[in-house]
This record gives sequence, structure tokens and C-alpha cells, in this order.
Amino acid sequence: MAQQRMLKFVKIARDMPEKRSAGERREDFDEIYRQFAAEKAAEQAGRCSQCGVPYCQSHCPLHNNIPDWLKLTAEGRLREAYEISQATNTFPEICGRICPQDRLCEGNCVIEQSGHGTVTIGAVEKYITDTAWAEGWVTPAVPEEERPESVGIIGAGPGGLAAADALRRAGLKVTVYDRHDRAGGLLVYGIPGFKLEKPVVMRRNEQLEASGVEFVLNCNVGEDISFDEIRTKHDAVLIATGVYKSRDLGGPGAGLPGIVKAIDYLTASNRKSFGDDVPEYDSGVLNATGKRVVVIGGGDTAMDCVRTAIRQDAKAVTCLYRRDRANMPGSQREVANAEEEGVTFAWLTAPKGFTGEDSVSGVMVSRMRLGAPDASGRQKPEEIPGADYVEQADLVIKALGFEPEELPKLWGTDGLEVTRWGTVKANFQTHATSLDGVFAAGDIVRGASLVVWAIRDGRDAADSILSYLGSKAGARLAAE
Repeated sequence: MAQQRMLKFVKIARDMPEKRSAGERREDFDEIYRQFAAEKAAEQAGRCSQCGVPYCQSHCPLHNNIPDWLKLTAEGRLREAYEISQATNTFPEICGRICPQDRLCEGNCVIEQSGHGTVTIGAVEKYITDTAWAEGWVTPAVPEEERPESVGIIGAGPGGLAAADALRRAGLKVTVYDRHDRAGGLLVYGIPGFKLEKPVVMRRNEQLEASGVEFVLNCNVGEDISFDEIRTKHDAVLIATGVYKSRDLGGPGAGLPGIVKAIDYLTASNRKSFGDDVPEYDSGVLNATGKRVVVIGGGDTAMDCVRTAIRQDAKAVTCLYRRDRANMPGSQREVANAEEEGVTFAWLTAPKGFTGEDSVSGVMVSRMRLGAPDASGRQKPEEIPGADYVEQADLVIKALGFEPEELPKLWGTDGLEVTRWGTVKANFQTHATSLDGVFAAGDIVRGASLVVWAIRDGRDAADSILSYLGSKAGARLAAE
């Protein structure tokens, strides 16, 4: 009987939760997709083919047991579905909202490849965990036994929080240090509410605190506390700072007022949503209201910026990207949402400078074409001579990606090895750095990447820290 609930893809078409109209969602920062009803979630989960080699699972960085919890959802066994989902993913309700499923699990679904339309995995994942929260199934971790060791985690982003959860469940004392006034990193200040409403993150933070994780916020390592002090206080340390240094853009007029960094712009908007006092927003410096906005970049951060500007009632919003639509790194679903909301995309365009006197008034743009592939295999953009023009702008947002900060210099630390890209050099299997007892995970090791990879790295690093501390404890016992 249970098997009859599955393999419905030949009879039932793919369906997503209802999406609010573009006009409605332009007016607020609420999430744009409504929740699945129980019947619809079961119906869509039942489209899974339960294939023997689940490509959805193998292409998920966390290797989530997707076919299993889809089957349980189709059978109405939601608590079991949640437990299966939670077993491999610290924050399934977050991944269900912000993972680029079109590039990962859903993009590699077998029935998608056969032309039947992929299973709506992300929406079902979100439904399962939101139901679990509503039903009270999500509870703080209570370790079976408390251990004497403590771990200090630098960075309260997804990697650091995932590690904190795993280590606390194992009974360790965990302290998380972060420069911001709220834990969550980019989940809180980098990703807009229309993709991830902030209460979703804050309730996880509250649960970690309830489980015994200590947060030391507004704490700049190297200023408020030294890295050496943190090492002295703890038996092991995990560096999970992420990468926050924005890539810059030169050219004539690059220093004009009105040209801002994406992270500053998004942080101001998110702080405003919390009700914080944000002078840069109120003064208009980091506010798009009534302005002609140009966003430079083609990744997910650029999509967050253009869609935020629309909601701030910008006069016009244009996104410049040097390649074409098919070659952009951002989610195609996000591009479609942005277009629906009124964003204009200028494909095959690149900035070469800025116009203006007291403040920016325009972007000098070169039209591009795609030439021969570069070292990465992607076609390299080439400037078309004589095809320049000026895109008028009152606010220019640079969304060109992020690079690591110079941590050894910032923290005054000798012996912490970094790569030629500035990322912390760590063993890819154990996450161990060049310093004994110091581990690193997430973007600060792999470079700017996805939240789901940071969660994976944080969980793996926690396992390595437990092994390291176990070895030290064993050595102490042997010596005694």
C-alpha cells in the first residue's frame, strides 16, 4: 500500500507552493512562497521515483536522505520524516529556503532528466521542518553526558553554528565568538528576509543558547580578545569566520559617493528590518528609495541587492553582468523572480568607470561578447570596440564577491598558514590547520561558497575536533 503512494510522476505534474504576486511582494520583505498544505506536500513528495541510485542525494553536499523523507512525507509520517532530515542537516528549514536546489538536488533529479519535471524537494524540506517547529518536535540538544573539554568557535555563521550544535550534543562546553550583535552571520545580515525571514534563524540561535552554547557577541578577535587568549581558554578552536572582504572595482570615478559595497547595503536593510537605528539607511546613503540603482555582478548576492532595491521603491533597478544569462553564477530561479518584480538585466556588459562630480551619476559601460574559453572552461568576455554607453545611476552597488581577510595580520598570529588566495590552509579531511588544536571550516577555507557547504564543513570539523580531543584524553590516561 505504501509503495502506491510513490512513483506518481507520470500522472501528477510538478508543482511549487503558491508564489505571491510580484506586485504584492514588492511591498514587503516577507518570503515570496507560501507554505504547502499537508495534502499538496504529500502529493508532490509522492512524485519521487525512489530510484536505486538517488542523484538528488549524491549531489547534496550534506548527502541528505532525500528519497527516505519524501516517502515518509507521502505516507503522512512527518515526525519520522523530520528526524531523517535532521539527522544529516543541522538547519533543514534554512536549506529548504535558500539552497539553490535547481543546481543541486532538484537539478539532478532522475525524473527531471527524463522530462517529467523534478520533485519539489526544497519546498517539501521546508514544509517538514516548519511543521516540526509548529508541533514542538524541535527541542534543544541535551547531551547524555557532560564532558570537561571546551571548544571556542570564532564566527557565528552557518558553519560555526553547525559545529556548535554537533559539539554541544556531544557534551562539550562551547563558546561562540562573533563580531556582530546577533548570531547568524550572513543568514542574519547578508540574506534578505524575502528569501529567509529572520525569526527562522533567531529561533535556532535561541535553541542553541537553551542547549548551553555560550555566545560572546560584539567581539572582534584581535581587538576585544586576542586569538592567543581564545586558544588558552579552550581545548580546541574552530575558525569559521567566513569571508567578508568585498572585491573592489577600479576605474575613473571609482571613489565617488553613491558607490557602495553589497554587504554594507544588505546589512543596513536587514538591520532596519530588526528595528535597529541605521543612520546610513536613514540618510539615504544605503537606501535605494527613489533612486536609479545599478547593481554590478551576476551572483546570488547581486540578486539579493536588486530585489532589495525594488522593495525599497527604487525608481529603476538595472543589473550589469559581463556574461550572458546562461553563464551567470546566480540561481536562474532568482533571476526569474527579479525579472517578475521589475529588475532589468543588461547582459554582456561590464563597467569601466563612473561619471559624476559630487556623487555618482552614471556607470560607463562596455558591451561585451563571449570569446574563447578561459582556464576554467568558461567563455571569456571580450570588449566590443566602440560600443560603450553610460547607464544613469544615483546608487551603484558592487556585488563582485568576497575574499578572505588577512587573519594572521588581523589577529597578530604567527604560525597560522594561509593559501595564496588568503584562505586558511586546512587539511581537507580533518580541517586541522598548521596550529595544534586549531581547526577551520567553511568559506574561510574553501572561499565564498554556499550555506549548505558551510554546514557540511562545520559538522565535519566537529567530528574531527571530537576525535582530536578523544586522542588527547586517551594519551593523558595512558600517561597516568
